[in-house]
Amino acid sequence: MKALFILLLAQLCSASLVPEREKDPEYWRRQAQETLRNALRLQRLNQNVAKNLILFLGDGMGVSTVTAARILKGQLHGQGEESLLEMDKFPFVALAKTYNTNAQVPDSAGTATAYLCGVKANEGTLGVSAGVTRDRCNTTKGQEVTSILRWAKEAGKAVGIVTTTRVTHATPSAAYAHSANRDWYSDGEMPPDALEGGCKDIARQLVENIPDIEVILGGGRKYMYPRNVSDVEYPHEEKQRGTRLDGRNLVQAWREAKPRGKVAEYVWHRRGLLALNLTRVDFLLGLFEPGDMMYELDRNNDTDPSLSEMVSVAIRMLQKNPRGFFLLVEGGRIDHGHHEGKAKQALHEAVELDRAIGLATRLTSTQDTLSVVTADHSHVFTFGGYTPRGNPIFGLAPMQSDVDRKPFTSILYGNGPGYKIVAGERENVSAVDFAHADYQAQSAVPLRQETHGGEDVAVFARGPMAHLLHGVHEQNYIPHAMAYAACIGSNRGHCNAAAHPATPLLLPFLGLLLLLLC
Repeated sequence: MKALFILLLAQLCSASLVPEREKDPEYWRRQAQETLRNALRLQRLNQNVAKNLILFLGDGMGVSTVTAARILKGQLHGQGEESLLEMDKFPFVALAKTYNTNAQVPDSAGTATAYLCGVKANEGTLGVSAGVTRDRCNTTKGQEVTSILRWAKEAGKAVGIVTTTRVTHATPSAAYAHSANRDWYSDGEMPPDALEGGCKDIARQLVENIPDIEVILGGGRKYMYPRNVSDVEYPHEEKQRGTRLDGRNLVQAWREAKPRGKVAEYVWHRRGLLALNLTRVDFLLGLFEPGDMMYELDRNNDTDPSLSEMVSVAIRMLQKNPRGFFLLVEGGRIDHGHHEGKAKQALHEAVELDRAIGLATRLTSTQDTLSVVTADHSHVFTFGGYTPRGNPIFGLAPMQSDVDRKPFTSILYGNGPGYKIVAGERENVSAVDFAHADYQAQSAVPLRQETHGGEDVAVFARGPMAHLLHGVHEQNYIPHAMAYAACIGSNRGHCNAAAHPATPLLLPFLGLLLLLLC
């Protein structure tokens, strides 16, 4: 009876939350008609050649995360469910199937190989075909596959990588590395047989495989320095020290690999990044933490740049190339927040990624820039509980369980570290600070780390040839569609016609002119 009363009270409260304009049926009809007009305008397809390509990757940003981030963004700005993310404004939306060749529920390495290299791969492997077995160095040779970043570089474009994880993490490293194990960040993490077999660690490949990447921004300093070398920012913390066994300073090696006369700048501090005169910089490496960068909610605004700030610098750097650019932008710590069961951290990371998307939109043109937003995989993250309109996204459901008679938060996980039993029963969340940034939402199954989800992820697209992303696709289709739009890579038979779209119309007139001249 009490639960029914609470539900009725919630329904009464939610009725008062309905904006007056939404009570008028004409409001919804006008909105639908405007949406219809916008949809009809999309029939005039943008078939320009894409000068610039930007791929935004929200690591772990499944559809439930997108929806919850939209509500959070709205609530941060005095709105709510009706608000729009920047990615919501992209006119074309598709779904991508994320499974790895050997996994129904994928990991970030096999998926990164798909959406960057155009080839599906085994779980845990990077930039190689499914002929490579994880951890088996001797299966790698001859199985390497190249990425859209390399295709863009070979076409003369500038290229860049921006991430909130370490720059050697799964997502960014698939753009430049080939590895039988995603965790081989430096040679200090590699087993002896892999080193003896001639396999290279990922940090070394970052410096050597494509030495002319114009922009690299993120975390991961410790993998670039010899073991036990103190970190510049945390000199007294042992876990932040260098990890390399070969004694190499890869930051110095990165500098030395640049052509004579070119300016290569390395920065590790936000002030250093924002103070750069980009007109005088040819190559930029920024490593702002020993490992992954801090969560946005925990970020030190004095020392660490935001994702938006890094994207702004990257685009302004890359725009100097008259042939255009390819930029990979990863909101990588959405995934980490979910793994830790910390939904508040994950959703604020997603909102910051969306802020970066909006900034990039303002710095570029949809006439020559194809922007794609997607995720590598989902998570077992959900929110529900019949919450009323305007309910705080991190708040309680308006009802108690009709089984254990305890309240529950709207946000829950299918599994993860939030599983807690107190005195033989589910923890009473009203006794804890469930709105705290590090609160671990309750889960159904106890695990130290919450797992990925296996459902399809959304793909949002805007700009030249964005309509090629239109239905349900295999995830490895994404870089092929982007390369087609930019006339890079192997599939370029259409490019002359694309560059001169009026030519077919002129052919009959040219033929008649030739007859008259003869």
